[in-house]
Amino acid sequence: MASSPTALVLGAGIMGLSAAWGLVRQGFSVRIVEQDPVPNPRGASVDHHRLIRHAYGAEAGYMRMVDPAYAAWDQVWRDIGEVLHVGTGVLAVSGRADGWLGESRATLAADGLAFTDLTAAEVAARFPIFTEAGIGAAFHMEPGGVLLAERIVAGLARHLTARGVVFERARAVAVDPARATLRLADGGERSADLLVVAAGPWAPRLLPGSLAPRVVPSRQILVLLEPPAQHREGWVRAPMLLDLAEDGGFYAVPPVAGTPLKIGDHRFSRTGDAEADPREATAAEVEEILAFARPRLRDMAGYRVIGARACYYDVEDAERFVVEAIAPRCLVMSGFSGHGFKFAPVLGLALAAATSDPTLMPTLAPWAAGEAAPAPGLLAALEPVAA
Repeated sequence: MASSPTALVLGAGIMGLSAAWGLVRQGFSVRIVEQDPVPNPRGASVDHHRLIRHAYGAEAGYMRMVDPAYAAWDQVWRDIGEVLHVGTGVLAVSGRADGWLGESRATLAADGLAFTDLTAAEVAARFPIFTEAGIGAAFHMEPGGVLLAERIVAGLARHLTARGVVFERARAVAVDPARATLRLADGGERSADLLVVAAGPWAPRLLPGSLAPRVVPSRQILVLLEPPAQHREGWVRAPMLLDLAEDGGFYAVPPVAGTPLKIGDHRFSRTGDAEADPREATAAEVEEILAFARPRLRDMAGYRVIGARACYYDVEDAERFVVEAIAPRCLVMSGFSGHGFKFAPVLGLALAAATSDPTLMPTLAPWAAGEAAPAPGLLAALEPVAA
C-alpha cells in the first residue's frame, strides 16, 4: 500500500494552519514547523479579532471571494466543533462619495449585494456612539462580522493535532525551494514531498530571491479601548466601522464575545522588523490612532486606553495575495496585508486542490491575487458553493 504524500509547512499562523488543514483533507501527512508557541503571540494572525466583510473598493475579485470564504469557515466550524464568528454588519463612512467608498458601492451594486446608503445624520441617529462630523457619504451592510482570531488559531491547532499533524518547535534559518527543505537554527534539516512557506513577515527574509522585495514587513498599531459607561450598551450592538478619511482614517472592531474594543490604522507603514523590533506601541503611535478616532467616536474624552501594541503584517506592493509555486515542490503564501485572515481557509483548500491536481496550479496565483475567477475544481472542496 502506497504511503501518504508528505508536506512540511513553515509557520503556524492562520495561513500555515489553513494550508495544513487543506492538505490533510487531501490525504497528506503534515508536519508544521513554528519558532514560537502556538498560538504565536508574535504572529500576524494572533489577536483578539479579524474582520470579514464584502466591501473591498474596486477589488471585485476579493469581494467575490468572501462568500466562498464563509463556506470554508463553515467547514472549519464543523471540524473544530464551535462557531468563532460574531455577525456585526458593516458601517463604512467617508468624507466624500467617491474613492474607496464609492468604488465599494459600485462593485457591490454590480453584483447585486445589498447595502443601505446613509446620510451623516442617519449614521448618528442609528448609531449614537458615532458622530456625524465630516461624513460626506456612508453605507451599512447587514452581512459581515468579527472572526475571533486567537481562538480560531488555537482551535485549528487542536483539530490538526487530533488529525495527526506534527507540530515542531524550531526556528528555520534557510529555505531551499528546489529541494523542499528547511535548514533549522540547530543545524538540522527537514524536508518533504511538498514545502509550504507561510511565515508571515519573516518570509521575505527567508525567500530573498522569490519574495523580497515585493513583500515587506509592515509595523501596524492596535489600540484597545474601554468605552465610557453611557456608550457600552451601544457598542454591544455596533457594526464594525470602516472610517475612510482621506487624511488617514481608521477601523473599529466592536467588543464582541468578551473581547475589547479595538481601533487601528488601515494604512500600511511598510517598515519594521518582525524579529528585532519591539512589540510595545510608543505614545506617539498611540496618539496618531486616537487622533483619527476623536472626530468619529462620540464623547471620545471618556474612552480609556487599556492597551496598545504593534503587530507586523507582510504587505505586497499592490496589496495582492501571493499564493504560488516558486519551485515544483514548494509553494509560498504571503502578502496578506492584514486582509488575508478572512480568506485563510478557502485559500488553504484551493492550495491543497492545486497541489493534488497540477492542471489547477497555474490558476491558483491569479485567483489568489484577486485577478481571475476560480478555475473549475479549485474550490471543489466547498459545500455548497462549488455545486
